[in-house]
Amino acid sequence: MVALTPTETLDPAAVQRRTVLFLSAAQLLSGIGNGATLSIGSLLAVQLSGSEAWAGSVTTILTLAAAVAALPLAGLAERRGRRVGLVTGMLAAMLGALSIIVAATAGSFVLLLLGGALLGLGSAANLQARFAAVDLADPERRGRDLSTVVWSITIGAVAGPNLIQPGAAVGQALGLPATAGPFVFSAAGLLLASVLLIAGLRPDPLLLSRRLSGTGPDGGAPAPRGRSLSLGLKAVRSSPMSMLALAAVVAAHGIMVSIMSMTPLHLQQLVEGSLTGHHGTHHVGTDALTIIGFTISLHIAGMFALSPLMGWLTDRAGRLPTIALGFALLITASCVAGFGQHETAAVTAGLVILGLGWSASTIGGSTLLAESVAQEDRVTVQGVSDTLMGAAGAVGGGFSGLLLAWLGYPGLNLAAGLLAAVVIAAVLLRMLRKEGAAA
Repeated sequence: MVALTPTETLDPAAVQRRTVLFLSAAQLLSGIGNGATLSIGSLLAVQLSGSEAWAGSVTTILTLAAAVAALPLAGLAERRGRRVGLVTGMLAAMLGALSIIVAATAGSFVLLLLGGALLGLGSAANLQARFAAVDLADPERRGRDLSTVVWSITIGAVAGPNLIQPGAAVGQALGLPATAGPFVFSAAGLLLASVLLIAGLRPDPLLLSRRLSGTGPDGGAPAPRGRSLSLGLKAVRSSPMSMLALAAVVAAHGIMVSIMSMTPLHLQQLVEGSLTGHHGTHHVGTDALTIIGFTISLHIAGMFALSPLMGWLTDRAGRLPTIALGFALLITASCVAGFGQHETAAVTAGLVILGLGWSASTIGGSTLLAESVAQEDRVTVQGVSDTLMGAAGAVGGGFSGLLLAWLGYPGLNLAAGLLAAVVIAAVLLRMLRKEGAAA
């Protein structure tokens, strides 16, 4: 058991501010790893495997690993606190970044996949950090505190794709391939993030919240029950609002990953096809890398940069209206990118809107989920949410390559837009029922 400072000597509001500050700083540093993987992962997969059929493999295994790791990390947080769970994920991701460096150097596709899987643990930790931000938050500030931590990843995540060229220079100086260089920055960022979390999350926000509420072992209540996916889903099914919130965050993540993961390959073909007169080359030119890095960085900026605004909307306009806005933006993004497939500017604009839609849907949905279940079930349900988000991302990343091959980039966007339309219809129906019940 992690030792806690006696409750009477603590100011929960001050602990909450400190928690949000250190979570935000750690997210900033860890975001570099995700940004580099998103921009280079599909290109490395094609290079090392020799086939475009494996283009989505790194994104798929990263998101699948994040899904598999979500519940174990939540269980670790349940037993030992948020700090232990988050640091475990960050250190595993650091090992993943180092594995990718070795994979690029040795030309090993298997090692690349292993690195992607380990980075997935860091992705799972990043997702759980947003819930750590609301363990001690006042109800009227839950959306804003959660969104502050989500927003903080912006600088690192946006910098990640744009470290391709500086990373290439670092790689050359270290005797590494150009594609391995950015992951040097990733490994360093993840190490620093781990150090910040170890030092800053004291007292642990989850353990303190339980002690204050009397729902955990330190508050005199029984120890937490054994946790599993089935128990978490049972808790979700007990509340229609939690079911809708879970559906929203899972669907938004799957839609975002499916479009985003194939966009670098589409842009490579678009840019180099316009330069050389043919598509499908496995050589990645400097112009293509620059455009891909710029586009993905703007997409990530869309995901995170306006998170405080989405948090404010969640608290002021309401959880459901913010979710509805998010899915309206996802539909818009699929139309802009799909119909504008031949123009890099249109594809880039679509990716930015895609990020904004993900931001609104995830912040609104995560806030609604956190307050729609009993406190003793909250950590498990959050783990279930992240597991299913990762699974949706893995399915989206895996099938997006097939959809791209079968239907082309417009068909991929159309399929994603149709799924978003189903979810927004369910959200709007729930809003109408809620208004009718209040009338």
